[in-house]
Amino acid sequence: MVTDTLKYAPRVGTAIDRFIAQDQINSKHAVGDLSQLLRDIVLASKIINREINKAGLTDIDSSTGVSNPQDEDQKRLDMIAHARFLRAFFKGKKVCALISEEAEDLILTGNNDAKYIVAIDPLDGSSNIDVNVSIGTIFSIYHRKSPIGSEPTVEDFLQKGEDQVAAGYVQYGSSTMLVYTTGRGVYGFTLEPSLGEYFLSHPIIKIPNEGSIYSVNDGYFNKFSPEIQSYIKYCHEQQFKARYIGSLVADFHRNMLKGGIYLYPPTKKHQLGKIRLMYESNALAFIAEQAGGQATDGQQRILQIDPTSIHQRSPLYIGSSKMVDHLTTFW
Repeated sequence: MVTDTLKYAPRVGTAIDRFIAQDQINSKHAVGDLSQLLRDIVLASKIINREINKAGLTDIDSSTGVSNPQDEDQKRLDMIAHARFLRAFFKGKKVCALISEEAEDLILTGNNDAKYIVAIDPLDGSSNIDVNVSIGTIFSIYHRKSPIGSEPTVEDFLQKGEDQVAAGYVQYGSSTMLVYTTGRGVYGFTLEPSLGEYFLSHPIIKIPNEGSIYSVNDGYFNKFSPEIQSYIKYCHEQQFKARYIGSLVADFHRNMLKGGIYLYPPTKKHQLGKIRLMYESNALAFIAEQAGGQATDGQQRILQIDPTSIHQRSPLYIGSSKMVDHLTTFW
C-alpha cells in the first residue's frame, strides 16, 4: 500500500543537507567542519534570496553613494549580502578569516581554532539589481596555512586555486540555484521556495566539450588586443551566438550547461582585466575543471596562478574545453 502511494507522489531530488552529510561520509578524513561551513553558506544564501525578492518594493537596490575597494558603486544589497555571510561565518565558527569584494582588508572572525578560510564575492553583478537581471554569490574555501589557534594572516589566502577545498556559486534568478564542488564532481541544487529547501536538480554537471556561444562585452572590441579581436571575428564568421548578461555567475552558468566560452580580456585601461582572482576566477575555474571544462588567463591555467595580493585581478577565459583550446591558438 505504501509503495502504491509513493509512486503517485512527485519525484523530488535529495535535499542539500542530506547530500552534504552523505558527501562527508564518502570523505575519509572528514570530521564535519566543512559540512557545517557549507550549511552556513546555504542558510545565508536563503536569507539573501529573500532580500533580493524584495528589490523594487524596498530601497535595497539603491546605491550607498560610496565605492567598494574595487572602485565600483556599492549597492545597499551588496552590503546586506556581505553582512549576512559575515554573520553566518562568525556564528558558524568554522571560518577563522575571510576576504570579500566588499572589504579592503582581511576580516578576522575571532574563531582562531577554525581550520578554514573563505574568499567570497557576496553579490556578483549588483549593477543589474535594479533591472531584475540574474545576480549571484561566488565563494572559495581553503585550509588555512597558519597554525590552528594562532591569528590568521593575509599569507593564509595567498594560495593557488588548485589548493581549494571547495568552491561554488549561487545564482539568484527565475529560480535560485546553488552549484558547488568539493573536488568530486559538480552538483547543482534548486531552491524550492515553498519549502525553503534546496534539492538536487543537476547531478554531476558536465560542460559540453564544445559549444556555439561566446560571451564578451563587444562594446570594448576596439580596446582589446589584436589576438582577442581576431578570435571574436572568428566567432562572427562561425555564426556563434553572442550572449552576454554582464553578471559573471549568470554568463558562466549558462555556458556551463549549454556549452560556450566566457571572455574577460585585458584592455589598455585595465591591463589585468577586471575579474578578481581570489574570489571569482579561482572558484569558477575549479568548478569548470571539475565539470570537464577549462579556465586560463591566456598564459596559464587559472588554478596555477600564484597570487600576490587578495584583490588581485586576472584576465579570464573559461568554458568548454575545445573552445578554450582553440582560443589559445590565436596568441
